[in-house]
Amino acid sequence: MAGRGKAEIKVTRSQELFERASKLMPGGVNSPVRAFRSVGRTPFFVEKAKGAYLYDADGNRYLDYVCSWGPGILGHAYPSVIEAVQKACENGLTFGAPTEKEVLLAELVQKCVPSMEMMRLVNSGTEAVMSAVRVARGFTGREKIIKFIGCYHGHSDGLLVKAGSGLMTGSIPDSAGVPAGYAAATLLADYNDRESVRRLMEENSGEVACIVVEPVAANMGVVPPEDGFLEFLRDIADENGSLLIFDEVITGFRLGLDGAQGYYGVRPDLSTFGKIVGGGMPLAAYGGRRDVMSCVAPCGSVYQAGTLSGNPIAVTAGIETLKILMAHPEIYNEIDRAAARLEKAYQDIGLIVNRVGSLLSPFFTEEKVRDYKSVLTADTAAFAEYFSWMLEHGIYVAPSQFEAMFVSAAHTEGMIDQTCDCVREYGGKLKRKCE
Repeated sequence: MAGRGKAEIKVTRSQELFERASKLMPGGVNSPVRAFRSVGRTPFFVEKAKGAYLYDADGNRYLDYVCSWGPGILGHAYPSVIEAVQKACENGLTFGAPTEKEVLLAELVQKCVPSMEMMRLVNSGTEAVMSAVRVARGFTGREKIIKFIGCYHGHSDGLLVKAGSGLMTGSIPDSAGVPAGYAAATLLADYNDRESVRRLMEENSGEVACIVVEPVAANMGVVPPEDGFLEFLRDIADENGSLLIFDEVITGFRLGLDGAQGYYGVRPDLSTFGKIVGGGMPLAAYGGRRDVMSCVAPCGSVYQAGTLSGNPIAVTAGIETLKILMAHPEIYNEIDRAAARLEKAYQDIGLIVNRVGSLLSPFFTEEKVRDYKSVLTADTAAFAEYFSWMLEHGIYVAPSQFEAMFVSAAHTEGMIDQTCDCVREYGGKLKRKCE
């Protein structure tokens, strides 16, 4: 279906499934942005995926730039990853006990990311960041944390304050059910605004356990750090005896084998990594300085546990994926070049585009996007119209102005050509509409 021209999308089966799901799940989905509400549509239901394509329950095929929200860096159903997972399944799905593969994956992560001197495997990015913040509090003996407005660090209570991503998409300013006490311990700074961080540190001297930040904000759309901003965070954390946590759930192993910390040359005290460390399966990791991580039970007094932590099937997928990326570092140059071509196509039709490596976001605004405030100038109605245009031409981008596009190694030059043509054709449509 994903040709250059518009094609009729069949929706009968997906609509039937959505009606059934809506009786059983809030909004008919298991994660809010999947509901497609902000783009005025009902979601398609995926049946399978292969390479750069998704196939839905009605037989439609879509060129995929969501990549399971980032981890699909090799593309879907990469043969050697699938083969390794199938073989691992023959030995059992979960043990609740240590395996050699957990050690092998940790060794690979440490080889790629030197700051990960000691780590713990968990099951989701939410769990990883929640745990890292707890470790920072336990290590420093302090309670307050600094986070940035518009940065999303999962849905744990203490971090679901002025978060980005799904909260912005659904027009929810804060989540109900978060106790006031949690919010009070979370101090809010403006991304790329040094003075806002400095002021909070001064007003809460000796009380800040950590600064937690997406080194590249990617949950309010892609917003890169301005020159020197991450270095400033490193310095001010040191000056105040606080820890610096990089949330690399999106950027980890996506911007390079050493993530954003290698890309920008700034070493955090703790880091969190999400789905990509499990090859797209439910797996995540947090870790960092050995002295800090030694606070985690059973070595120390900071408790964190999980029966499925280090699940052997997810760990297998992670090992195979990281081995491929380590053996073929040229993948990063290839997907960066492809993303740069997409960036140029969006710029050609007059959109503001932010890109870092293979992450990018076109914004429907005329204002430079550098923080949460400027992100909110984007025209979400215009984005919804663009989303429908792309989908109807067989191209799937994230169903929200406030999410990123991802390029994978499975996106061929021809696929990028097709997407650029579609974008420029949409730009022509906009121009005619304005005239």
